[in-house]
Amino acid sequence: MKLALSVAFAIVVALQTASAQVVVDPPERTIRTTKAEVVSMAISPKGDRILVGLDKGAELYDLETGKKIHSFPYNEDGGTAVYHVAFNENGEYVLLIGHSGKRVVWAVKGDRPEPSLQQHRWVPDPRAVKAMGLEMSNSTFDRFYQQQQLKIGDHTVQSGKNGMVEVLDPKGESIQKLDPGANKDQHHRAPLLRWEEWLLTGTDDGRVLFYRVR
Repeated sequence: MKLALSVAFAIVVALQTASAQVVVDPPERTIRTTKAEVVSMAISPKGDRILVGLDKGAELYDLETGKKIHSFPYNEDGGTAVYHVAFNENGEYVLLIGHSGKRVVWAVKGDRPEPSLQQHRWVPDPRAVKAMGLEMSNSTFDRFYQQQQLKIGDHTVQSGKNGMVEVLDPKGESIQKLDPGANKDQHHRAPLLRWEEWLLTGTDDGRVLFYRVR
């Protein structure tokens, strides 16, 4: 009798825990980039590709197959981390921005960066870049993360130390924690991106994780 009650109680607890999940854990998909820290992410306008900003440049991947399409080197004053990535409106060009606000545009099918930004009116100007927290006075050792928090309905998802991701209820109380594991850098803050039914996060060993949102 006691055993039956214990089993029933365990089932109830498990069901309550599952129903409390805003994000389904573990992740259903993983895209593995070059073994580097994932710092920023963007989905193409057509929803068929993902641009991943790393601490060593940026990489473009096919969302369906997970295969790498292109690598985009990046370097500014010795810093190679890309803290902001974006596509233009038709997905033909990508934007990379690093610690000091240096803006670099690549054609997706190109083999070198664009020499001039004047024709790319979609690129944020220096004032807009500065508002992101990226400015020339910052050193290459400073870290910036633009995708640390987002909303899922009334809930807030935010990044924490060691790559941990936490889900808060409308009262600000923690109801769920996502631990991707393998993060060795306690300073890593997982970038967060909501796309369709997915919550995307990144790890410090080059993984982009796809969690399904309830």
